Amino acid sequence: MHEILVLYYSHHGAVKQMAQYVARGVGEAGGVTARVRTVPKVSTVIEASEPAVPDSGAPYVELKDLEQCIGVAVGSPTRFGNMAAPMKYFWDGTGSLWIKGALAGKPAAVFTSTSSMHGGQETTLASMMLPLLHHGMLIVGLPYSEPDLLNTTSGGTPYGASHVAGVSSDQPITEHERRLCIALGRRLAQTALKLARP
Repeated sequence: MHEILVLYYSHHGAVKQMAQYVARGVGEAGGVTARVRTVPKVSTVIEASEPAVPDSGAPYVELKDLEQCIGVAVGSPTRFGNMAAPMKYFWDGTGSLWIKGALAGKPAAVFTSTSSMHGGQETTLASMMLPLLHHGMLIVGLPYSEPDLLNTTSGGTPYGASHVAGVSSDQPITEHERRLCIALGRRLAQTALKLARP
């Protein structure tokens, strides 16, 4: 069975929930399952402060997860219009895969959550695309044939799924946002299956 890696970092829980919806969409494609992983927080001190295994939730990602999966969905909250440091730190450590072209030709998609409507959703999505493009991955977005993309008054972009969490990070994921996450996962999986066929 083929797998899609759904890789996320979540601080308040919204991106984790989005990852679960993306994974649901992956499963709807048929013939592929989601492998959900997260990244540890980074620390400003020299000694590692995170446990080797998370206390709860998805396991930490390993480089082999990227190699073994036929596609990747990457999710991060916005940090000043950019992906969060833990996700950037992880991608900065993937040079060994880059040098051998291990991810070249695989499809990838991105998703994010921000505090405000204009809090950098699209720039964050674009920032996550940069290392993926350097790895030679093929970016899969959301087409306007998805009705929710045209009708949403909350999150949702053609660059990837998004969510507006509110300044207190307490706004639930809307129906439009939920369906767009599922659609993104399904589209990524369908694309990956087509590319994986001999």
